[in-house]
Amino acid sequence: MQRKMNMNYTTQMDAAKKGIITREMECVAQKENKTSKEIRSLVEMGKVVIPSNKRHISLSAEGIGEGLRTKINVNLGISRDCMDYEAEMEKVKLAIEMNVESIMDLSSYGKTREFRKRLVEYSPAMIGTVPMYDAVGYLGKELRDIKADEFLDVIRAHAEEGVDFMTIHAGINRRTAQVFKETGRLTNIVSRGGSLIFAWMEMTGNENPFYEYYDDVLAILAEYDVTISLGDACRPGSTHDSTDASQVAELIELGILAKRAWEKNVQVMIEGPGHMALNEIAANVALEKRLCHNAPFYVLGPIVTDVAPGYDHITSAIGGALAAASGADFLCYVTPAEHLRLPNKNDVKEGIVAAKIAAHAGDIAKGIKGARDIDDKMSDARRRIAWEEMFSLAIDHIKPREYFESTPPEDKHSCSMCGKMCAMRTMNKILNGENISLK
Repeated sequence: MQRKMNMNYTTQMDAAKKGIITREMECVAQKENKTSKEIRSLVEMGKVVIPSNKRHISLSAEGIGEGLRTKINVNLGISRDCMDYEAEMEKVKLAIEMNVESIMDLSSYGKTREFRKRLVEYSPAMIGTVPMYDAVGYLGKELRDIKADEFLDVIRAHAEEGVDFMTIHAGINRRTAQVFKETGRLTNIVSRGGSLIFAWMEMTGNENPFYEYYDDVLAILAEYDVTISLGDACRPGSTHDSTDASQVAELIELGILAKRAWEKNVQVMIEGPGHMALNEIAANVALEKRLCHNAPFYVLGPIVTDVAPGYDHITSAIGGALAAASGADFLCYVTPAEHLRLPNKNDVKEGIVAAKIAAHAGDIAKGIKGARDIDDKMSDARRRIAWEEMFSLAIDHIKPREYFESTPPEDKHSCSMCGKMCAMRTMNKILNGENISLK
């Protein structure tokens, strides 16, 4: 079954170029406090994408890009060492309950198709995948034995199953691979998909099939209106490697590939770092927008220091907030388990909250319309010491209540830290003409 579509267009970008306002554009406009015409114009220019596969029936469309709220993505999926499908679905349900806009299924082993179909059917959030992760298990072959056309078969399978966007590592071609080999790195290539493509190229002597047959990739994506997320195979895996020759060389390629995709009416996002020192983040966002013609920027973190395993949801939130404030459009969450293991359900929650904090802080900084409204409501509730309102307005509704109730105050118009010395309580009473008693 497919969503009803106007047959006068093939993709959201095709519709936008023809002056057609789609149902998805109207949905995004309503969520973003913008007009449908504004959204249509931004999609036409490639500054906004609306990932929305024609076969994703349950989708509640979201826009990613210039002038819109910063969106967050949650990574999930099965691995060889952790194959509990029900546990992954529990993470999915948690992510949906916490109103995330996107879920990427990074499954790389087992019954990936069954899990992906179930995910697409269930989720109102957009769904992304990295077909390269799935290729070995899907095709049942060793990496070096996979043929170029078989990689494209996996892309088609994901598109047919209703995936809204796909990370395609098309920028790691012979030119950029040579830059990497000539310049070297402390942490080499840390992108899982990028390392697999590089290894395949080295073992077979062939060009990257996603680059060599890029037009064929675009034809598949256009058929189902799948957004291409141009993966950064050479993203830095350490602050030492950030903004180096490999990263910038690939970014130049991604800008060229973005224009080629737009010519085929395929929507484009650009993926970015990675590990990066704070002082380089703003410049990297500006560089992506310049070289990639203002295409939406999707960043992992960035993780701003390499020495905090177990706390990388915090290091990434610091970088993500600065990236969003500087113009990044889409943040991939990072959990406390990053670099250590597959995240459990609690790790997922911690990662979501950290990413939401970063995205919201970025939205306030870049002046997104209405972003500060909920902060003003929270501040007003704090002034009035209205605990139930505070809990309901919090990004995480549960943890604040647990903290408050774990050590209840003597006076409900305060908390156990300040008690009757609470500044809010003092000012409320004094300004209301009342005396205060601290005993």
